[in-house]
Amino acid sequence: MSTLKVTNIQATGETASRAVSGVAAAWVNFNGTGTIAVRDSQNVSGLVDNGTGDYTVNFSSNMGNANYCSTSASRNRATGSTQSGNAVSSKQIQMYETASGSANDVDNVNLSIHGDLA
Repeated sequence: MSTLKVTNIQATGETASRAVSGVAAAWVNFNGTGTIAVRDSQNVSGLVDNGTGDYTVNFSSNMGNANYCSTSASRNRATGSTQSGNAVSSKQIQMYETASGSANDVDNVNLSIHGDLA
Protein backbone atom coordinates (compact mmCIF):
# COMPACT_ATOMS: atom_id res chain seq x y z
CA MET A 1 0.00 0.00 0.00
CA SER A 2 1.28 3.48 -0.88
CA THR A 3 1.15 6.54 1.31
CA LEU A 4 0.29 9.92 -0.16
CA LYS A 5 1.50 12.87 1.93
CA VAL A 6 0.11 16.33 1.21
CA THR A 7 -0.31 19.61 3.04
CA ASN A 8 -3.42 20.89 1.21
CA ILE A 9 -6.21 19.32 -0.85
CA GLN A 10 -7.89 21.07 -3.77
CA ALA A 11 -10.62 19.31 -5.72
CA THR A 12 -10.90 19.74 -9.47
CA GLY A 13 -12.91 22.90 -10.14
CA GLU A 14 -12.34 24.43 -6.69
CA THR A 15 -10.45 27.71 -6.44
CA ALA A 16 -9.63 27.28 -2.74
CA SER A 17 -7.67 24.47 -1.15
CA ARG A 18 -8.25 23.02 2.28
CA ALA A 19 -5.73 21.82 4.80
CA VAL A 20 -5.54 18.08 5.27
CA SER A 21 -5.98 18.60 9.03
CA GLY A 22 -9.39 20.14 8.40
CA VAL A 23 -11.02 17.87 5.83
CA ALA A 24 -14.37 19.54 6.46
CA ALA A 25 -14.89 22.55 4.19
CA ALA A 26 -15.19 24.70 7.34
CA TRP A 27 -15.44 24.19 11.09
CA VAL A 28 -15.37 26.35 14.19
CA ASN A 29 -15.39 26.11 17.98
CA PHE A 30 -16.35 29.41 19.62
CA ASN A 31 -17.44 31.10 22.84
CA GLY A 32 -21.01 32.31 22.30
CA THR A 33 -21.37 34.31 25.54
CA GLY A 34 -20.44 37.94 26.24
CA THR A 35 -18.06 39.08 23.51
CA ILE A 36 -18.17 36.07 21.20
CA ALA A 37 -14.79 34.73 20.10
CA VAL A 38 -13.37 31.93 17.96
CA ARG A 39 -11.30 29.39 19.90
CA ASP A 40 -10.19 27.43 16.83
CA SER A 41 -11.38 27.11 13.25
CA GLN A 42 -10.70 26.23 9.63
CA ASN A 43 -11.98 28.39 6.74
CA VAL A 44 -13.77 30.80 9.11
CA SER A 45 -13.14 34.54 8.78
CA GLY A 46 -15.28 35.72 11.67
CA LEU A 47 -18.49 35.62 13.69
CA VAL A 48 -21.52 37.88 14.01
CA ASP A 49 -23.62 38.02 17.20
CA ASN A 50 -27.20 38.51 15.91
CA GLY A 51 -28.75 38.50 19.40
CA THR A 52 -29.32 36.00 22.20
CA GLY A 53 -28.24 32.54 20.99
CA ASP A 54 -28.18 33.64 17.34
CA TYR A 55 -24.88 33.60 15.46
CA THR A 56 -23.60 33.89 11.90
CA VAL A 57 -20.35 32.17 10.96
CA ASN A 58 -18.58 33.76 7.97
CA PHE A 59 -16.37 31.64 5.70
CA SER A 60 -12.92 32.67 4.46
CA SER A 61 -13.51 30.82 1.17
CA ASN A 62 -17.04 30.56 -0.21
CA MET A 63 -18.88 27.30 -0.60
CA GLY A 64 -19.68 26.17 -4.15
CA ASN A 65 -23.43 26.55 -3.46
CA ALA A 66 -25.84 26.85 -0.54
CA ASN A 67 -26.72 23.12 -0.53
CA TYR A 68 -23.97 22.04 1.86
CA CYS A 69 -24.34 19.89 4.98
CA SER A 70 -23.88 21.43 8.42
CA THR A 71 -23.82 20.04 11.95
CA SER A 72 -23.89 22.13 15.12
CA ALA A 73 -23.65 21.25 18.79
CA SER A 74 -22.81 22.69 22.17
CA ARG A 75 -21.15 21.35 25.29
CA ASN A 76 -24.31 21.93 27.34
CA ARG A 77 -26.64 18.89 27.19
CA ALA A 78 -29.67 21.11 27.95
CA THR A 79 -29.07 23.19 24.81
CA GLY A 80 -30.30 22.44 21.31
CA SER A 81 -29.64 24.18 18.04
CA THR A 82 -31.44 25.08 14.86
CA GLN A 83 -29.81 26.04 11.62
CA SER A 84 -30.99 28.42 8.97
CA GLY A 85 -29.60 30.93 6.56
CA ASN A 86 -27.40 28.76 4.32
CA ALA A 87 -25.42 31.15 2.14
CA VAL A 88 -22.28 30.48 0.12
CA SER A 89 -20.35 32.91 2.33
CA SER A 90 -21.87 32.16 5.78
CA LYS A 91 -24.04 29.96 7.99
CA GLN A 92 -26.54 31.11 10.64
CA ILE A 93 -27.26 29.00 13.74
CA GLN A 94 -29.44 29.57 16.79
CA MET A 95 -28.97 27.94 20.19
CA TYR A 96 -31.88 27.36 22.61
CA GLU A 97 -32.71 25.71 25.92
CA THR A 98 -34.36 22.37 25.17
CA ALA A 99 -36.74 22.53 28.17
CA SER A 100 -38.16 25.99 27.52
CA GLY A 101 -37.37 26.50 23.83
CA SER A 102 -36.05 29.99 24.61
CA ALA A 103 -32.96 31.43 22.93
CA ASN A 104 -29.80 30.84 24.92
CA ASP A 105 -26.22 32.11 24.67
CA VAL A 106 -23.84 29.15 24.97
CA ASP A 107 -20.20 29.20 26.07
CA ASN A 108 -19.09 26.39 23.75
CA VAL A 109 -20.58 26.26 20.24
CA ASN A 110 -19.33 23.93 17.50
CA LEU A 111 -20.20 23.99 13.80
CA SER A 112 -18.94 21.74 11.00
CA ILE A 113 -19.61 22.33 7.28
CA HIS A 114 -19.23 19.66 4.59
CA GLY A 115 -19.54 20.38 0.88
CA ASP A 116 -17.62 21.71 -2.10
CA LEU A 117 -15.72 24.97 -1.98
CA ALA A 118 -16.19 27.48 -4.79
